[in-house]
Amino acid sequence: MNVMITSVSRKVTLVRAFQSALDREGEGNVVAVDASRQSAALYEADIHQIAPYGLDSSFLDFVLKTGRKYDIKAIIPTRDEEIEFFSSQKSRIENAGMRVVVPSSSSAEICQDKKLFIRHCLGEDIKVPEVKDDPEFERVDGFPVFVRGRFGKGGSSAYKVESEEELQTVISKVEDPIVQEYVDAPEYTVDLFATFEGEVISVVPRERIRVFGGESFVGRTVRDDQIISEAVRLSESLNLVGHNTIQCFRRDNGEVQFIEVNPRYGGGASLGFAAGAFTPQYLVRLLQDKLVAPRIGEFEDGRTMLRYTQDLFLDKSGTPIARPW
Repeated sequence: MNVMITSVSRKVTLVRAFQSALDREGEGNVVAVDASRQSAALYEADIHQIAPYGLDSSFLDFVLKTGRKYDIKAIIPTRDEEIEFFSSQKSRIENAGMRVVVPSSSSAEICQDKKLFIRHCLGEDIKVPEVKDDPEFERVDGFPVFVRGRFGKGGSSAYKVESEEELQTVISKVEDPIVQEYVDAPEYTVDLFATFEGEVISVVPRERIRVFGGESFVGRTVRDDQIISEAVRLSESLNLVGHNTIQCFRRDNGEVQFIEVNPRYGGGASLGFAAGAFTPQYLVRLLQDKLVAPRIGEFEDGRTMLRYTQDLFLDKSGTPIARPW
C-alpha cells in the first residue's frame, strides 16, 4: 500500500503521519514528490522523486510513470493549484490503478473560485459574510470592509479596508476583487474527513489563535456542535471526499459563516490528528476496503498546538546528515 504525496514542500509532519498510518494498517511507503530539490519533506519520505514544474502533460506523464514504478495506490495532492488538475485527470489516473483524493471537477471549481463558492453557499442557505458586490461598490456604506481576490490564497490578496479612498486603491490592485463585510469574530479551521462516497466521518473545529502567512501556528480544538453540523451540511452539498480544510467565523449570535473550503490537508491538520481524528489512517483503511465508522465529535476538546520550524542539513550529494552539534 504505497501512497504518493505531491508538492510536499515543508510538510514533514504530513509525511510522517502517513508513514505511521501505513505502519498501523500493515505496511507501505510514502513517495514524496516536489519540483524543488530544496523541499525538506522529500528527505523524510521513504522514496522521493523530483517532478517537472507546471501542471501540463509532462507532469501527468510523470505521475503515471511514477505510479507504475512504485505501485502507487493513492495520490494525495496538497497544493491548491493541483486540485482542479487532478480532478480533471481523475478518470485517466484511476484507469491506471490509482485513487486520487480530490472531489469532482465541479466541486473543485467551486472550492477554487470564491465567487462560485459564495454563490453555492447562498443557494444552499449556508451563511457567508455579507457580500458587497456592486460593480461600482456603491453599496459600501460602512467601514471597515474586507477585500480579497477571487482566486487568491492565504493572505496574499486579502485586505481590511478602512475608508473609501483605501477601498479604491485596493480594488485597483487586486485582480477580480470581492468585497465583503469585515467580520470581527473568532475564526476557525475545520478539519473534515469524508469517504469517497461523500459520507462524513470526522469533523474537528480548531480556533485559529495565531496565524502567519495564512497558516495557523497556534490553535486549539473546540467542540462546537453548531460549527460541526454546519460543516457537515456544507460538505454534503459539495460532496467532498478525503481530508478538507474549511474556514469559518462564529458570530456572537451563534451564526456560522463560511469563508472557503480547501479540499486538501492544511498546514495545521496535525492538531486534529493529535486530538484523536487521525485521518491519514482513515484514508489508508478506505483504500484497503476496510470499514471506517463515522466518529463525528469524537476528539479531544481544548487540545492546543504550538507549531515551530526545524532545520534539516544536507551534504554535497543532497543526503541528509545528522545535526552537527
